[in-house]
Amino acid sequence: MPTDRRYAVPTMPVVPPKPPANGHTADPIAPQDPALLRRLLRAKDRMDAASHEAWPVQRLAEVSGVSDAHFARSFRQAFGIPPHRYLLTRRIEQATTLLRDTDLPITEIAFATGWESLGTFGRTFRDITGQSPSAVRLQAQARLEPLDKVPACVLKAAQRPDLTTAVSEKRRRQPAGTNPSSTTKEI
Repeated sequence: MPTDRRYAVPTMPVVPPKPPANGHTADPIAPQDPALLRRLLRAKDRMDAASHEAWPVQRLAEVSGVSDAHFARSFRQAFGIPPHRYLLTRRIEQATTLLRDTDLPITEIAFATGWESLGTFGRTFRDITGQSPSAVRLQAQARLEPLDKVPACVLKAAQRPDLTTAVSEKRRRQPAGTNPSSTTKEI
């Protein structure tokens, strides 16, 4: 074992940790303090109750009573996704419900669910669900089976978008038969 000559104390060789097999570099999920989890749930509940509002990390951290960086890290560790992706999931769920159950114009739905731009809403909605908002509405209207008898919580859970990957990563994975983006160059 090598020794540090200044202190004559044996030192262990530094071996960098192996990255996980799934390719993520995040720390493994470790148990968190129950008091911290309650504070994180408080912030999550606030996002659920008012997903149409702006929820920057600083505001969520204030609700939780922790620093911005600690909040973002702890939220991801506790719930498996960053706070922004969680908020996107809730907004897309709400928009899908409004598209299916109301005759509101898509523009009103976009603004009612917290989007500041119709273009951003449409692009993000399509990236996450794979369909445009108008296509989702047409598909919901074409269904013959009544969804009135299915509890709303079951419908939301079944139609919850999968945001375990970033929207930009989903955009890069194009389905077969689609045209490449005008900003993408083929080499």
